[in-house]
Amino acid sequence: MISRSDIRAEARRLTGFFQAAGALPVEADILQPADTLLDLYGEDIRARAYVTHDPLRGELMLRPDFTVPVVLHHMQNGKDEARYTYMGEVFRQQAFDPSRPSEYVQTGYELFSSGELAAADAEVFALFQEVLSPLGLRAATGDIGILMAAVRGLATSEARKRALQRHIWRPRRFRALLDRYGGKKPTPVARKALLQAVAEGKNVLADSAPHIGLRDVEEIEARIRVLVQDAAEPPISPGEAEMLDEILNLRETAPMVLERLRDLSVDLAALAPAVEQFARRLDALALQGVDADSLEFEGSYGRTTMEYYDGFVFGFYAADRPDLPAVATGGRYDALTGMLRRKDNTGSFAAVGGVIRPELVLELKRALA
Repeated sequence: MISRSDIRAEARRLTGFFQAAGALPVEADILQPADTLLDLYGEDIRARAYVTHDPLRGELMLRPDFTVPVVLHHMQNGKDEARYTYMGEVFRQQAFDPSRPSEYVQTGYELFSSGELAAADAEVFALFQEVLSPLGLRAATGDIGILMAAVRGLATSEARKRALQRHIWRPRRFRALLDRYGGKKPTPVARKALLQAVAEGKNVLADSAPHIGLRDVEEIEARIRVLVQDAAEPPISPGEAEMLDEILNLRETAPMVLERLRDLSVDLAALAPAVEQFARRLDALALQGVDADSLEFEGSYGRTTMEYYDGFVFGFYAADRPDLPAVATGGRYDALTGMLRRKDNTGSFAAVGGVIRPELVLELKRALA
């Protein structure tokens, strides 16, 4: 059993490494305002966060992660570029697996920069690889930005593209939408009946019917209009749907994936900028001393556990311990910083970072001793 004091000592060692690399230590309150987190992550966060209420401060959450408070700290500093490190407990509800802790220590490193994105991605990945190198971990990488670019390039309505992008981090919902938009999945019976009634000019919101639920009549009517418009859209072509599937199923070394993505971008021009960003990242990783030629890439990596990342994503795993979660994960989250800056009526900035579980580092160290 690893003691809490040993875990915190390991966390201090890790943050010391990041401080030596130029990061400033930052503290974050354990109680975080719920409204900011709900605005960013939606109501889904309630399923994994501990929520409480303060008579003066309103609804609060025990810190589910450090990303949002560190971004807010950076915004208050007003700097264009900065590096931060931190350590402390995070709190997550565990509804299905009692073996997973609901409270554990994280340490991390975040880089905010207006410079070359590929260089920043490579800097963060190389630092994590260096500090974890004694453990002999397997590195996995991906790029949510490539999938997002492919969705943006589909020959379909903006509403459908927005829906697909919104559910990129929910693979089952994403697949259901893609199958429906591609004509593979039939329209639900209730929806088909509704659309038929509208097509026949019937009043589907009868004045005599009781109004049940939180949505008002205007919201319901707006949703019906959206459904009617969507029903008139032609299906996504089989070729485009197959291309999305191919991107999701990519699993090879990064240079091999790059060549295949360049082939795909010939038919889907919207993919090209994200692919070239991927190429620049591989060059930047090589400059950092990373063996980019043997780096693993997975087209769907990060879709189930990294919902606010929208670009480069990575993780480090103990190959001979499949029972352990990722020792470290990270990636780029420019969209999240943009949302926070818009709330504050200021410009956007780019950000990339990651977190390490120090108790897992200690467990693997002891196994190697």
